[in-house]
Amino acid sequence: MTAPASDWAQPGTPAYRRITIALFLAGFTTFSLLYSVQPLLPLFAQEFQVGAAASALSLSLATGCLAFAILCAGALSETMDRRRLMFASMTLAALLNLLASVLPSWHGLLAARAVEGLVLGGVPAVAMAYLAEEIHPGGLGRAMGQYVGGTAFGGMMGRVGVSVLSDAFGWRPALLIVSLIGLLAAAGFWWLLPPSRHFVKRQGVKLSDHVSAWRAHLAHPALPFLFAMGFLMMGTFVAFYNYVGFRLLRPPFSLSQSAIGLIFCAYLFGIVASTTAGGLSDRLGRAPALLTGIGLAAGGVLLSLSTSLPVVILGIVLLTIGFFVAHSVSSAWVGALGGRSKGHAASLYLLAYYIGSSTLGAFGGWFWDHKGWPALVGYVMTLLVAALAGALVLKRRTSTRPQ
Repeated sequence: MTAPASDWAQPGTPAYRRITIALFLAGFTTFSLLYSVQPLLPLFAQEFQVGAAASALSLSLATGCLAFAILCAGALSETMDRRRLMFASMTLAALLNLLASVLPSWHGLLAARAVEGLVLGGVPAVAMAYLAEEIHPGGLGRAMGQYVGGTAFGGMMGRVGVSVLSDAFGWRPALLIVSLIGLLAAAGFWWLLPPSRHFVKRQGVKLSDHVSAWRAHLAHPALPFLFAMGFLMMGTFVAFYNYVGFRLLRPPFSLSQSAIGLIFCAYLFGIVASTTAGGLSDRLGRAPALLTGIGLAAGGVLLSLSTSLPVVILGIVLLTIGFFVAHSVSSAWVGALGGRSKGHAASLYLLAYYIGSSTLGAFGGWFWDHKGWPALVGYVMTLLVAALAGALVLKRRTSTRPQ
C-alpha cells in the first residue's frame, strides 16, 4: 500500500534535510574508507615489492567482499533495524581501516581490508532502500543524488586527503586520520537519521523468501539491465582511477603524490553532477540522463590519451561527471522499480556494482602492466560501449518518463 503523502519526507521539510544529510555522511564514510588506499597503490607497490596489479588487491579485495556482503545485508535489512545496521557497519569499517594502517605486513593489510569490505556491506544497499521508503517519490531522485554526492565527496576526500597527508607524514598516519574522520561521521549519522516510518520488519523470513525476491527482480524486464549498468560503469571508473596515478607519476607528467591527489578534486564535479542528475531525471526521464552520463564518460576517457596535462585533467573531470550521473540515475531507477522488496533490488544492483569494481577494475592492471595506457583506454572504452548498448535497451523497454 502506498503511504499517504503526509507520511513521506518531502523536499523542504526538516525530516527531509536530516535524512539527506545523514545519508550524505553514510556515503561519505563508505567511500572515503573504501577508496582511501587507491592513491597509495604506487607506494604499496614500492614498499611491499609488488606489481601494479597486485597492489590493487588492497582495493579489489575490499570491494569484492563488499559485493557479497551487500547481498546478505540487503536481505538482513528486511528483518532488522536499518538505522542500527548502517551505524554498526560504518563504525566497524572505520576501526578496521585504522587497523590496516598499523599492521606491518602486506598480507595483514590485505586481510584487514577484506574484512572491512565485509562489514561495509551494511551501508549501501540499506541506504538505497531507506531512501526509497522514506522519501516522497517526487523527491527521490534528488535525495538519491545527494546520497551519491556523499559517496563522491567521500571518494574525493579519501583520495586527496590521503595523498597530501602521505606526502607529509607517510601513508600509515594518513590512513589513520581518515579512519578517525570516519568514526566522527558515523556519530553524526546516528544523531541525524530519523527512525524509519514506513519500514515493516518481516518476521519469520526464510532463505527461500529471499531467493524468490531476488529471482523476481532478475526476471524483471528492466532491472537486470540496471544491474549490468552498475557493473560496467563502476568497472570503467575504477579501472581508470586505479592506474591513472601510475601514468601521471611517469614522464611526460612526472607529478608528485600530492599533485596527483589534488587531481582527484575532480570529484567535486561528481558531487554536483549527482544532485543535478537526480533532479533532472525526476522531471525529464531517466533514460536520457543515463545516456548522457555514458557519453560524457566516454569523451573523458578518450581525452586521457593526450600528453597535455590540462587535457588529461579535463578528461578525468568528464569521466567523473559521466560516471556519477549514470550511477545516480541508475540507483534511483532501481529504487523506483524495486516494489515491496527494495532492499533485495538494491542489494542486487550493488552486488553487480562492486563486482565490477573488484573484477573489471583489477583486470585493467593487466593492460597497464603489459601494454600501457592506450591499451587500458581501449579496455575501458569496450566496457562503455557495452553500457551504451544496455542503456539503449532500457530506453526501449521503459518509458522515458520518471518511473
